[in-house]
Amino acid sequence: MVSAEGLKQYGVTKPISMAGPTVADLKRTRDLEKFLVDSGLYESDEEDAKREEVLARLRQLVKDWVKQLTRARGYTDQMVEDSNALILTFGSCRLGVNGPGADIDALCVGPSYISREEDFFYIFHDILAEMEEVTELQPVPDAHVPVMKFKFDGISIDLLYASVSLLVVPDDLDISHVSVLHNVDEATVRSLNGCRVADLILKLVPNVEHFRTALRCIKFWAKRRGVYSNVTGFLGGVNWAILVARVCQLYPNAIPSMLVSRFFRVYTQWRWPNPVMLCEIGEDELGFPIWDPRRNPRDRTHHMPIITPAYPCMNSSYNVSPSTLRVMMEQFQNGNKLCQDIELNKAHWSSIFEPYLFFESYKNYLQVDIVAADVDDLRAWRGWVESRLRQLTLMIERDTLGKLQCHPYPHDLVDPSRQCAHCAFFMGLQRKQGEVAQEGQQFDIRATVDEFRDSINMYAYWKHGMDICVSHVRRRQLPAFVFPEGYRRNRPSRPSSEQHLRRSSSPKDEVGGKRKNVDEDPDVKPAAKRLSSSPERGISVSPDVLVNNSVSPLPESVGSVDGDMTPVADESASHELDSTSGNSALNTPLYDVCTAENSDRRCSSTSTSTSTSSMVSTLISENFQGGFGWGPDVSGADRNSCSSEGSTDQRFTKSDSCEAVSGFLPEDGSETNGIAGMVHPNGVGGMVLKPQSCNNGMKEQF
Repeated sequence: MVSAEGLKQYGVTKPISMAGPTVADLKRTRDLEKFLVDSGLYESDEEDAKREEVLARLRQLVKDWVKQLTRARGYTDQMVEDSNALILTFGSCRLGVNGPGADIDALCVGPSYISREEDFFYIFHDILAEMEEVTELQPVPDAHVPVMKFKFDGISIDLLYASVSLLVVPDDLDISHVSVLHNVDEATVRSLNGCRVADLILKLVPNVEHFRTALRCIKFWAKRRGVYSNVTGFLGGVNWAILVARVCQLYPNAIPSMLVSRFFRVYTQWRWPNPVMLCEIGEDELGFPIWDPRRNPRDRTHHMPIITPAYPCMNSSYNVSPSTLRVMMEQFQNGNKLCQDIELNKAHWSSIFEPYLFFESYKNYLQVDIVAADVDDLRAWRGWVESRLRQLTLMIERDTLGKLQCHPYPHDLVDPSRQCAHCAFFMGLQRKQGEVAQEGQQFDIRATVDEFRDSINMYAYWKHGMDICVSHVRRRQLPAFVFPEGYRRNRPSRPSSEQHLRRSSSPKDEVGGKRKNVDEDPDVKPAAKRLSSSPERGISVSPDVLVNNSVSPLPESVGSVDGDMTPVADESASHELDSTSGNSALNTPLYDVCTAENSDRRCSSTSTSTSTSSMVSTLISENFQGGFGWGPDVSGADRNSCSSEGSTDQRFTKSDSCEAVSGFLPEDGSETNGIAGMVHPNGVGGMVLKPQSCNNGMKEQF
């Protein structure tokens, strides 16, 4: 236990509490550790041995590759004998929190005369391609951090390459020393920093074993609650590691159960965009850019800065958007409440890890279907589309002025009944809390979807057969394969408190002069009854969102099959439906003409025959409800707490700061102002950052 006298301070501020565990805390920690073991979060001895065997074979493989190139380039026999390359792990393996089936994040460190562009992505790629043990080989040389993805003997590996300015790479190379960054490019720095950041994190926490247990727990929670995905705008492994490490610094004598509880307490009250930092930001020693919102206008637009400790210190969570931040804050609040119940013996640890029912949480979704000619093309196409989904979220937020909020599902899904190479991404949609729907108000995101589709089609490695379709799907129309059991469950009734919250925060809909119960599940309405409604009643509902369907329709095998996907109807179909109901055709776009179970097949056949030039809008006619908005406590520091009138100015001078609150979160949680934010090492403490418009000429996003 760390004593108060002669205390080594971890982090940029003093700890919140030096309190150690009570008897109850010790029992809760034993219960938590048992739960983690029972949940299968630890590798077996056999899995650990296999992983080490794969790493050993990979190490020998890169050594042979470097010796081969050294000899081919005319170096002396002694040079060939001394030539060397290292394989270092980073991520969960290096932090010691890898679980069963986890990927291996690895870095190959080679000499200066072995290049990434030609030697690694061509010659070494060809060596791997010829090996029977290697499958699903996918080079991604144009990524922000260039990577080679493959499976080696069934184990997934993400392999980076860094060429350091040494002719011979020693086996005991100290990668944490800044000298390894001399005379290298920025891509190499980013590749090296995975290992450097992991090493520093372990050095900056008071108790490594307590940190590892808490991190294993939080990562498991994040995956179960659907907020573990850096690429879609949530947080990845290094982000969660830094957040947990900061809590360890603030509570140096806490044990895992205490750390998990304090984690949710701290980040429920954190005033973003104040940064989370484990140490002071290092000086600009070698000229590489560092995170500094005073000098870099782009850094001021970051919503949830989580700063890496190794030079050059950067924001590891720049992908976070206002919508994904809202979702994470919502989950922090839920976790905090459940931890309070656990401390009062009202709940068990299993309650925190209940999976988030994403496909039961929204009334409206965007479905992004992608197809390719074969599985190899799909793997590359999927990676490209997934990397751009965050842009769709930002575009929707920009074009609706933040009034339409998006919640991306962090995984792709596949319909096992279909034989073609395809997958689907989903995004929940809802109106921002507090936004009152006006009569006839619409969110027209057709141009937004078109812009997104155009950006997708700029893929440099596009091949014939690669296609994408973006469509609106209501909750009752979700395909069966999105549900774990393969079918839709009966939705449980909402708790009375949540019913009251939704009634008080959402406008009431009226259809045909009759008031709709906002808590009524639209799924339970018979399809036949919806069909019998006259078009006049249908159009009396104010649509919220306009979405164009894909200009390039997908093959029939990916279209609507038994109602799996919202079909696209052309004008002839709308006229046909109007004529059958005894009404003349309307100029208003049709409302989900293919939602009824009995008409799915008819509409599907109609949609597949639609020409690529026909475009029909799908309208979301239900009011968006629910969800949590994010106010000043989430979006930034409380302006009333600023000691300088200039603290909200976008020009950051020495006076642009807020006073940090010492002892800002007492153990009883009674601090009304919560956490005041961290003190920027350059003197900017708890500053309020105003989002800036991008420099690319686009209008201000948020």
